[in-house]
Amino acid sequence: MPDEFTLGRPGPWLGIANDACNHYKIFAVEFDTSHDAEFGDPNDDHVGINAGTVVSFKTANSSEATISLHSSSVDRAWIIYNGDQRWIDVHLGVDGDPIPKIPILSSPLNLSPFLKEYMFVGFSASTGNSTQIHNILSWNFSSVSQAFIQLPSGKTCHRNIVQQVSKYSSANVKHYGQLSSFFIFVAVLGLCTVSLLIYFKGSEAKESSISLWLFENKQRPVPPGKLRRFNVLEVQKATRCFSESEVLTSDSGGVLYRGTLGNGRQVAVKRWFSTTRSVSFSYLHYSSRIPERIGELTQVNHPNLATICGWCCESNEIMIFYHYYQYGSMDRWLFGICSLPWTRRFRLIKDVAEALSYLHRNELVHGNLKSSSVFFDVDYKAVLGDYGFVNFCEGLKERDMGKKEDVFQFGILVMEMVVGKKKEGTEWLDEEGGGGGGGGEKGVLGFARRMYERGEMVKMVDKRMVDRVNFEEAILRVLIMGLNCTAIEVEGRPYMEEVVHFFNLMQSLNFH
Repeated sequence: MPDEFTLGRPGPWLGIANDACNHYKIFAVEFDTSHDAEFGDPNDDHVGINAGTVVSFKTANSSEATISLHSSSVDRAWIIYNGDQRWIDVHLGVDGDPIPKIPILSSPLNLSPFLKEYMFVGFSASTGNSTQIHNILSWNFSSVSQAFIQLPSGKTCHRNIVQQVSKYSSANVKHYGQLSSFFIFVAVLGLCTVSLLIYFKGSEAKESSISLWLFENKQRPVPPGKLRRFNVLEVQKATRCFSESEVLTSDSGGVLYRGTLGNGRQVAVKRWFSTTRSVSFSYLHYSSRIPERIGELTQVNHPNLATICGWCCESNEIMIFYHYYQYGSMDRWLFGICSLPWTRRFRLIKDVAEALSYLHRNELVHGNLKSSSVFFDVDYKAVLGDYGFVNFCEGLKERDMGKKEDVFQFGILVMEMVVGKKKEGTEWLDEEGGGGGGGGEKGVLGFARRMYERGEMVKMVDKRMVDRVNFEEAILRVLIMGLNCTAIEVEGRPYMEEVVHFFNLMQSLNFH
């Protein structure tokens, strides 16, 4: 694929293409279990090779390898492309067996017209309105090439589809190779012409000017693994000029927006307040190490940490792009009308603990932990995001204090999960001992400490949890751990590694 932003349409488009009129810079080997006659499919159980289109230029029935893609067996595929010989072999066999001697598909193929300087390798699947489950247990890729994707079109050229089906159904592979060679010849001829024009145009200054003009009018693709830098106009367009309807959440430091890029991909955009009172904005704005700071977090790789996919630092604006989680943040589920059972809450608490422990092991601090900073992925697991970049710590002492503050906020989050109410708010005024007269602590922390002193912590448990009776002892143990994390004496707070060990122990004893 040419880039990491373009999403294709479902159904026969394989999730990687949209319009047969476009010449996509894509190459794919498809394992098709759907019979789409309009795309030239021979049946509903075949393997195909696609180059620049969803129409396979060559196919083979999987039965030729004595395998059915509809079976529940574990199979293995070997896709081998020789760039020097311009040849591709596709082997299909049973997992555990050696690579079959005879490939199920074999064809001359020149991939040059379908490759760019940077490209992306991965998997895509689409079944339209039907449902099917396939698991990729392991995979390995090796190449010296890299890649980048073209923006998709919303149109469909049925005429071109018919032409492509007619073209490839003839199995005229020789013609395909000649056509690719012709395109290469035209491209080389064009480059030579441009070079001659630049040479005869005059001085080195003019040559530099022409080269600069070419690069300014076409943005260089972002290499894999590097963050994309957006400009303010792109951000405004994505968030509809920071519309209130796109606001996901906000805090004292800034606002988190939902954004939609030009290719349809949704992202979450954190915009820090650009006021002189905002400590976070002042810190980031006057720091020359913004890319480095962001880069530190992009190096972490944990399933419970949100992915950063871009950033913007322009016109006194600082914004970070995150992966968008359509199921929303934890606070919307925890404090809304929907009640989460205890088993689910325990899993979420453990997910957050593991994410924080991973950050701390890598000498990083989250700095903005709260229920609205925890999101749900497609499997309803907790993903910690909305990092507080202001809390990046320069020295060892500051970093240690930042970790302890993370631990404290984690303890508050645990209490919110158990009680089912926000840490502060008017709802605490009517709770027993929660109104907090006499200068006592208010909110969920003050309430928890008073209930602990009275030996009545069971009163804290959210009554909406229908399974709470079976787990009350476990809930109370988790609640006590939350209190330990909020100890007044900083040194008395546990390390997140110890917290994770505690949850693992509870889980191993099935005590959760």
